[in-house]
Amino acid sequence: MFENQPKGLYALALANTGERFGYYTMLAVFALFLRANFGLEPGAAGAIYSSFLALVYFLPLVGGIIADKIGYGRCVTIGIIIMFIGYLLLAIPLGGGPVAMSAMIAALVLISFGTGLFKGNLQVMVGNLYDDTKYADKRDAAFSIFYMAINIGAMFAPTAAVKIMAWAQNSFGQSVNDSYHFAFMVACASLVFSIIIYYACRPWFKHVENTAKQAAASGQAVEELSPEQTKKRIIALCLVFAVVIFFWMAFHQNGLTLTYFANEFTNPVSTGIQSMAFSIVNLLMIVFIVYAGFALFQSKSAKGKSIAGAVILAALGVLAWKYTKIDPDGVNLSAPIFQQFNPFYVVALTPFSMAIFGAMAKKGKEPSAPRKIAYGMLVAALAYMVMALGCIGLNTPEQQMLVLEEGGDPTYVSANLLIGTYLILTFGELLLSPMGISFVSKVAPPKYKGMMMGGWFVATAAGNFLVSVGGFLWGSLPLWAVWSVFVALCLISAIFMFSMMGKLEDATK
Repeated sequence: MFENQPKGLYALALANTGERFGYYTMLAVFALFLRANFGLEPGAAGAIYSSFLALVYFLPLVGGIIADKIGYGRCVTIGIIIMFIGYLLLAIPLGGGPVAMSAMIAALVLISFGTGLFKGNLQVMVGNLYDDTKYADKRDAAFSIFYMAINIGAMFAPTAAVKIMAWAQNSFGQSVNDSYHFAFMVACASLVFSIIIYYACRPWFKHVENTAKQAAASGQAVEELSPEQTKKRIIALCLVFAVVIFFWMAFHQNGLTLTYFANEFTNPVSTGIQSMAFSIVNLLMIVFIVYAGFALFQSKSAKGKSIAGAVILAALGVLAWKYTKIDPDGVNLSAPIFQQFNPFYVVALTPFSMAIFGAMAKKGKEPSAPRKIAYGMLVAALAYMVMALGCIGLNTPEQQMLVLEEGGDPTYVSANLLIGTYLILTFGELLLSPMGISFVSKVAPPKYKGMMMGGWFVATAAGNFLVSVGGFLWGSLPLWAVWSVFVALCLISAIFMFSMMGKLEDATK
């Protein structure tokens, strides 16, 4: 799975892991912070949340255009510095007044712009590693590995946010509102880690930091396209961008309405074996078992198989010991903790995804990247269909809040509903996101690589901006109707994608 990849892939992936860990630690509590610290209504908090996400994913277009002129590596470095300043400003506790609001908005702008310079251009550099014919057939696998690395950081983020807030409250007598800022400080530290990794390993990927023009000037071979080929590729990419808008609109409800659902409708206590799912240690043991299992079957040496077997036994032993330590009273659940399941699933399922598509590729039956994206939309629709069915008969959000205020009996569901929904959503994500990024890096005309990768993020930004629709639906509507909106949008997008399949697959030839 990890064999015969360039070393630069792992360096760039690890640098991105650090940055994403900080970002998702902040994001795990951000919507709740807005409501608690500034007293905002769900719709207003959702508007700020989704606007921030939109900027984070729109500004890579600007960053890509800049990088196409001055170089990808230079933009990555500048981006890290600007992000650091933004997170530092967000970490300062200033209360809940106008000054605090202004400082928060300034911080969000800096974080967004820094991310715009960093995120897309780092992915362009990953793609550039595979312009070398030696590695060309490993591009999809590489982006699966890269995407998995992103989610390693994201997997630990919700636990980090919850633990650091609890630590701040207990150790310093901080209020809940002030403790949010300690979670934001984690992002500052993670960026220091990223810049150290980037420069320590830079010799492995320095050759892909340049633009096509800079590469040509230095004597490197650059693919030449006719105006007609360039136009065909850009049109194909724009069609994909139009579709993925609605995937991200649905997917990123994880930080808004799905978090609201976790906070207001999910049983606040988890008991028995289910409670083990809320320990990051237990999830990590499962990840160890998965990867050691693949190593056990793929290793060519007896020593490798022995080490893999030992890791599996050790991880099973930890899980067995943790099972004996289950609290009979259960564990109290914090809404942000549910956000650890999606990245956990990405990390745990990526080896299976790569193995399945690798086996299909050997038989000449692997679906094209556009077809995988269309399937991903269908799977996302299925995830929200599960949510819709699971919410039939529950109170509306307004009814639930009224019941809680009056001390009545709220309608709760098992945490398994969200755990299962995140599993299905992750299947869709693995079909769509790493494959989409790989498709962009492969199809984008050389002179516009930064801009086209930015276009992918603009589509993500549009979807993130539309995330706020969920916030405005959250109120008097039955929950099944809220989730059905996302079912319909994903299905329509998938149908459109399949109707355009001929043009999309032709662009890759």
